[in-house]
Amino acid sequence: DLGCEEWDNNDWDNNDNAERALKHWIISAALGDDSPIEFMMEMSEEGYVSKDDLAAALRAHQAAVNSAKSPQREAAEEYRRKMKSSN
Repeated sequence: DLGCEEWDNNDWDNNDNAERALKHWIISAALGDDSPIEFMMEMSEEGYVSKDDLAAALRAHQAAVNSAKSPQREAAEEYRRKMKSSN
């Protein structure tokens, strides 16, 4: 996961690591990954991520999710749900 190396380093006296981790989480969220959004929400509650950075990541994530939508994907997801519920 992007941002994990910088976060796990725990060298918060060196703010570059925190900034680098945040940038990596935003990039990953902008690619449609859900896990950095969840993590950034937790870190926002603890004061490590600003509300502005979290909002930017949420907007980028939503844009990625919206751009991946298509009638074919929605039909495939519906089919998968039907198959799962029939088992």
